[in-house]
Amino acid sequence: MNELLIQLSDCIEFGKINLSSPYPPQMKGQEGADELTAKALAQGIAPQEVLNNGLMPGMERVGKKFRENKVFVPQVLMSAKAMSTAMLHLKPHFLSGAAKQKGTFIIGTVLGDLHDIGKNLVAMMVEGSGYRVVDLGTDVGAEKFIEAVNANPGAVVGLSALLTTTMVNMQGITEEIKKACPETLVIIGGAPVNEDFCHKIGADNYSRDPQGVVEFLNTVVA
Repeated sequence: MNELLIQLSDCIEFGKINLSSPYPPQMKGQEGADELTAKALAQGIAPQEVLNNGLMPGMERVGKKFRENKVFVPQVLMSAKAMSTAMLHLKPHFLSGAAKQKGTFIIGTVLGDLHDIGKNLVAMMVEGSGYRVVDLGTDVGAEKFIEAVNANPGAVVGLSALLTTTMVNMQGITEEIKKACPETLVIIGGAPVNEDFCHKIGADNYSRDPQGVVEFLNTVVA
């Protein structure tokens, strides 16, 4: 693999945003995801290759480390920030068609719930794995999810909840989505939910961590 893309992948994994960023300490004074992405494109490396061989491997490693409790939320957020900075260089190429994303993922925290840290981690990890993310925010009801599905045919929907008092809203939202858009796949996640609850409400997948969402998407999105 191109040495520049290996360096970029390391920047994503360790959360090195740009040259001026002091984090992580072992990479202080080095170019970060911002400069290396710009340099890769300037050298004629295809935007798709930058995404596939630069950003995605780094985010995948972070996701696996997070699952194994080898890194924690602050480092994941730094990695996500590095990835988002790099994506600013790539987004014009997605819009022009020079590079393509794998598919679209719609995500929101369900009606009555204002928590968004878990949702944001999933959204960042999914975007860094090559998908376009439509983030509906928090306190989202069925109607807004259905509008987003109609605007993005073929998208997969992710429902997040942190409270036992709001997880029950997942059932009604899932049922409404399935009624309006029967082919739509629905993923659920959050502290109070589990595999049994997923089956009970008719959702298609339960993921206990962001990497699980990415792995499911990779199996169902062509």
